[in-house]
Amino acid sequence: MGDLGAGFGYLVQGQRWVGRHGRQYGFGLLPGLITLVLYVAALVALAFWADDAAAWATPFADDWGSPWSALFRGALTVLLWALALLLAVVSFTAVTLLVGQPFYETLSERVEESEGGEVHRSGLPLWRELWISARDSLRILVRVTFYGILLFAAGFIPAVGQTVVPAIGFCVTGFFLSEELTAVALQRRRIEFREGLALLKGRRLLVLGFGVPLAVAFVVPVVAVFLMPGAVAGATLMSRELLGESAPTPVRDETDTAAHGV
Repeated sequence: MGDLGAGFGYLVQGQRWVGRHGRQYGFGLLPGLITLVLYVAALVALAFWADDAAAWATPFADDWGSPWSALFRGALTVLLWALALLLAVVSFTAVTLLVGQPFYETLSERVEESEGGEVHRSGLPLWRELWISARDSLRILVRVTFYGILLFAAGFIPAVGQTVVPAIGFCVTGFFLSEELTAVALQRRRIEFREGLALLKGRRLLVLGFGVPLAVAFVVPVVAVFLMPGAVAGATLMSRELLGESAPTPVRDETDTAAHGV
């Protein structure tokens, strides 16, 4: 259980790091704000069309007596919203990281500089880094969609669907969030997708300790915007442990300086 606490500790350390580096934090808010506008528009559209979508998907319930048809479709609408939120939480991170790729890579480098030791750089052109990030994010999104559909179906199971399934959903979301966020530091080391996934699976409790609290917080989109820079910083610190990299005495830098500009 110690890994759970350690994972949460990295999340807290990341937020503290950006708190000491205001300029890095300020620039880190921009990609999240842009993505938030897009997602709010999508969720508002879902709010208008969710009932119609539930009715369209269940024509067999038209002949059901009252109140069973309304109750069934109401439950289906709630589950549709839950699935949309699950996909939004994970894909929000992927899209924000893609939009803010140049900044988050620089942020990750600054975090490692402050910790001491070697700072890894991919040496790849920006277009190549964006392609790799988009490709790997799509892989994760496909897997999230698969698990999301399974959890959506399991949500119809009485009692279990309203208790166990949401808990599992947060664990699944937390793992994939951690996978997305650690990818920033791992890609700079040219660690391939499958190798990175194996690293995370080898320390599941550490990864869940970091990702699950973040998944709970990311349910509120505005909170996600403000936590993203610190989440990248914390994921960078956690990546170093996953890779077993030695950490010399950290360089104490309590204030932001011009040298840490984007």
